[in-house]
Amino acid sequence: MSKILLILHVLAAVIAVGPVTVAASMFPAAARKAFAEPGSGLSVLRALNRICRVYAIFGLAVPFFGLATAGSMRVFGDAWVIVSIVLTAAAAGVLALLVLPGQNAILAALDAEPPSAPVTAGRVAMYTGMFNLLWAVVTVLMIVRPGSTTGA
Repeated sequence: MSKILLILHVLAAVIAVGPVTVAASMFPAAARKAFAEPGSGLSVLRALNRICRVYAIFGLAVPFFGLATAGSMRVFGDAWVIVSIVLTAAAAGVLALLVLPGQNAILAALDAEPPSAPVTAGRVAMYTGMFNLLWAVVTVLMIVRPGSTTGA
């Protein structure tokens, strides 16, 4: 059962988190272009934002299967699992509280007449970088598993 849960956990991470990291990373550059050339690129920004929102919801499966896998493998007390849980929660918080609202503010600003930028694309890029870095650290922890006796 552990192997099935681990497979579902990894698949959920690849299928759900991957698109969010890519779309969120593309958003700031597209936003800069949309502000520089009013009327262009708004549909691209809306699509990138929709990808981030939808896949963020599917991304809830990642910690669900991760917790189930940790339980089945009896590693809940391991430091790398605890750190991974905390960093995953932090990544979710950055996405939900900073990245998505920043994207929404940029979309609202571009819809306004005249377009104005209350949240800069640079700030959204910084938040996105934080989100991506947190996921990268969690991924490394999942692979290296400090203190593991499995030899990985």
